[in-house]
Amino acid sequence: MVSDIKVSRRTLVGGGTAVAGVAAGFAVGDRYAERDDAGAATSVAASYPFRGTHQAGIVTPAQDRLHFAAFDITTGSRGQLVALLKAWTTAAERMTQGLPAGPIGPTEGAPLVPPDDTGEAIGLPPGGLTITFGFGPGMFRDGRGRDRYGLADRQPEALVDLPHFPGDALDPQRSRGDLCVQACSEDPQVAFHAVRNLARIGFGTVAVRWSQLGFGRTSTTSASQSTPRNLFGFKDGTLNVKAEDSDDLASYVWVGDDDGQDWLAGGSYLVARRINMHVETWDRQGLRPQEDVIGRTKDTGAPLSGGTEFTPLDLSMQGSAGPLVPADSHVAVVSPEKHGGVRMLRRGYNFVDGSNALGGLDAGLFFVAFVRDPATHFIPLQNAMATSDAMMEYVQFTSSAIFAVPPGAGPGEYVGQSLFA
Repeated sequence: MVSDIKVSRRTLVGGGTAVAGVAAGFAVGDRYAERDDAGAATSVAASYPFRGTHQAGIVTPAQDRLHFAAFDITTGSRGQLVALLKAWTTAAERMTQGLPAGPIGPTEGAPLVPPDDTGEAIGLPPGGLTITFGFGPGMFRDGRGRDRYGLADRQPEALVDLPHFPGDALDPQRSRGDLCVQACSEDPQVAFHAVRNLARIGFGTVAVRWSQLGFGRTSTTSASQSTPRNLFGFKDGTLNVKAEDSDDLASYVWVGDDDGQDWLAGGSYLVARRINMHVETWDRQGLRPQEDVIGRTKDTGAPLSGGTEFTPLDLSMQGSAGPLVPADSHVAVVSPEKHGGVRMLRRGYNFVDGSNALGGLDAGLFFVAFVRDPATHFIPLQNAMATSDAMMEYVQFTSSAIFAVPPGAGPGEYVGQSLFA
């Protein structure tokens, strides 16, 4: 991974950030230092390349902060849509390297002309910023099924709105979308700056439909990272597909050449689901009932069938009152062995959006997963969870969206260029 990481010039010369290990490709500042299980500071990348075979922000080691935005396309012009993707590609590449969104910058332009960068990231290094783009079903056909931009025959079969699962209480104003942007960084202001400037550039062509801020990653996307905890206090994403699992990435994350649409080969599908967690109800449960709902210990994350965090589940091991891992526990219901070995790459984040009308926390997990085929790698698992998982008593799904994530852009290309070729 080190050979794929660059250190931005801005990080080296600006902001007074302490730099160490530059020869190894890292810039380390206290503001961006992660902590390992022993509490020691660990390095985080100063910047990741924007261009490559795959888009960054998928197998990239998950950063601590998220700003996710879904957009509606407001223009009827295919040419304007292509121009936007070109402009977004240019701006995203600049911002991921710690540069302003535009070549003039926030302070150097003509005094009566709006700057081509909003300026709130002045002096801030990129903090491992990645920007990932996705295309929703509405980019291909409108709500009446009409071909919007001459792309209908290139819509992948799998790119359709997710079904309404049992227990869903979806807010239509924060679901779906024609385009999405996922900005991740170790600094929330950097992630915000990225989405804000892309929205500014898109004015007149797209409009923000909904957005979500996230903190404290709830997934591990690299073997170098420790497993984080969700707002229920349990380790989350123990069995996640990781960047080092090349065979599983090929099987379960990256779209293949023979999957139906050649323009999407090397890309993936992004599934987003906002999960409200009833933390007040959860907090009134005993430790053992909590562990029975999850199927793992709260301390180490080991399965209730024994071992350590990464010991395989033994769903057949019996105790005095039945299986040690309850059949309706979360890990049992979504276990790969129950679903033909299917796995996914999760990239979710915690969120707290103030309080609800009853005075409880509007809090939960913003679930993001990348899969090769939603029809086989996500929908069956979500159906099983919705109908059989004991955890459903404590959660409610309030937002849902799906996007096709095109492959990475090569030199001189724009994101999604293969779709419009």
